[in-house]
Amino acid sequence: MAKKPYDTPNLDQLEAGPWPSFVTGLKRLAQDKDYVVDLLGTLETSYRTKKGYWKGGTVGVFGYGGGVIPRFTELKHEDGTPVYPDAAEFHTLRVQPPPGMHYTTDVLRKMCDIWERHGSGLIAFHGQSGDIMFQGARTDKVQAAFDEINELGFDLGGAGPAVRTSMSCVGAARCEQSCFDEGRAHRQVINTFTDDIHRPALPYKFKFKFSGCANDCMNSIQRADMAVIGTWRDNMRSDEALARRWFERHGMNELVNDVVTRCPTKAILLKEVKDLRGDGHLTTVKVSDTHALEIDNKDCVRCMHCINVMTGALAHGTDTGATILIGGKRTLKIGDLMGTVVVPFLPLKTDADYEALVDLGRRVIDFFAENALEHERTGEMIERIGLVNFLEGVGLEVDPHMVSSPRTNPYVRTDGWDEEVAKLEARKLAATQAGTA
Repeated sequence: MAKKPYDTPNLDQLEAGPWPSFVTGLKRLAQDKDYVVDLLGTLETSYRTKKGYWKGGTVGVFGYGGGVIPRFTELKHEDGTPVYPDAAEFHTLRVQPPPGMHYTTDVLRKMCDIWERHGSGLIAFHGQSGDIMFQGARTDKVQAAFDEINELGFDLGGAGPAVRTSMSCVGAARCEQSCFDEGRAHRQVINTFTDDIHRPALPYKFKFKFSGCANDCMNSIQRADMAVIGTWRDNMRSDEALARRWFERHGMNELVNDVVTRCPTKAILLKEVKDLRGDGHLTTVKVSDTHALEIDNKDCVRCMHCINVMTGALAHGTDTGATILIGGKRTLKIGDLMGTVVVPFLPLKTDADYEALVDLGRRVIDFFAENALEHERTGEMIERIGLVNFLEGVGLEVDPHMVSSPRTNPYVRTDGWDEEVAKLEARKLAATQAGTA
């Protein structure tokens, strides 16, 4: 029988609203665990004083330099004894999930049983880096808990200045929008960098995330140092029967207001059937006997909006692969950064393609390790040294797709243009003479 619960008036208020509260779950666990009773006491004190009482330290398991987040209480009496002794330690094990977050119910039940025996019973599926978060264990229980989790087939994830646990969407397993095998890319990359996950040796954290299309269900563009986003480079596909069915249900107003006018590059036109051009770079689909959509694939930026609204009637192309972006992150030093495109299109179909992805990841991590400052993310490093220097360092060519925003100044300086023209003419002449010889 667990100890008598403390009065928690501040926490009780969190249960008063219309939404489910984590406090209810903690109270349920507290019925059988003194550990969670004291955890609630600690949390109530934090809400009352508006202070946090957890500090770090050093806790780990044999053979690993990361993966365990140590937490010790600072809430103590004058004699140094903890105010809530049963929750004086509250360590978290970060465990790597399978690519695509695929589990069986049997595995989930076994995970819960392990944590009931060795920890608080609190599990988060999943943390911001994708880890399964086994939250709340005493120091003497950490090794035993990990041993059982490891026997179940799972490994610790990253913590500290290391390659972190990756995330990938369910993708090709269940989603028709998937443009590459996210699970394969995830597994191949992470297996390559396992040592960098378990033994922190970088200036700061480095995250991979894999999303099968530009809907980016993994929030990779905003959160990953290296984001792999599915895309295509041929024409969009269409299905006239589904397009007509969609139009019969939704009508002209919704077609215009929710599809045509919301295209960010105005690549979609609503036209009369008699005016269709039929050029090779256009995708056309009739929505009725009189009207059709005409999509200029040269102007399409693969944002997925029209496909999301008219799923099936419109679909991505068949020449699929991924766009690679570098440098996404949350606030830290210089504010939020979105990933910058460094590889506009990488086909991901053959073994060689996936090996090229791994090789790019290795070059980026090596450059980051050698050139970043302590506690500096990849995006911040690029802001400091310049994108051109970064591209040169990892062996990538500059590409127009890497422009982060269009020009805002209409004026162009012409200083030195004559000298540049002379150099260009000299190079042309030398090339011509070399060809003649």
